[in-house]
Amino acid sequence: MLTQPRLCKSAARASLPPPEPVDAGSGDPPLTHVTLVWRGGGQEDWLRFGKPVAERILDRRTRIESYAPGQVFALVRWASNDYGTVGSTLTIAQAAGFGEPFTTLPQVDPGAQILLSVRSWPKVRQVFALIDAIEDVGIDPCDVAPDHWHHVHNRLAGGMQVRSYSPARHRDWLRRRKLQS
Repeated sequence: MLTQPRLCKSAARASLPPPEPVDAGSGDPPLTHVTLVWRGGGQEDWLRFGKPVAERILDRRTRIESYAPGQVFALVRWASNDYGTVGSTLTIAQAAGFGEPFTTLPQVDPGAQILLSVRSWPKVRQVFALIDAIEDVGIDPCDVAPDHWHHVHNRLAGGMQVRSYSPARHRDWLRRRKLQS
């Protein structure tokens, strides 16, 4: 059975052919496509971290990065108007595999599992600082335990202090992941 990926509105406007359909039985994993738009001063989307398996440049301001199932990425969206910032969000998500549940997100096709989501620039900056702290101890944020991102999301939503992600906790996560596979 062939499934045709849906493109986001910005990609459809570029009038380029959509990504190739993925045959669910072919052994090729379905990809999650993230559309990034850069309109300086108006809309700026970027990835704070992530390791895409493919990238497609539509034009000078739009590109699509693709992720295999299980990969984690952090999408930052910022928008402004003549009066200043009107919105900023950071979403840490995990690409879903074929048949796995996912949440639809703007600019993410078909969607992903949300691990963390914050709105407003102060909260986005706070998560940036947490990501920086993780990188400072030598851990790639893409490899952090998904449970930690859930913890950060819940603590920030409750206005509570976030526990740091230590190398010891990361070692425990890697052991658990190895046992699960």
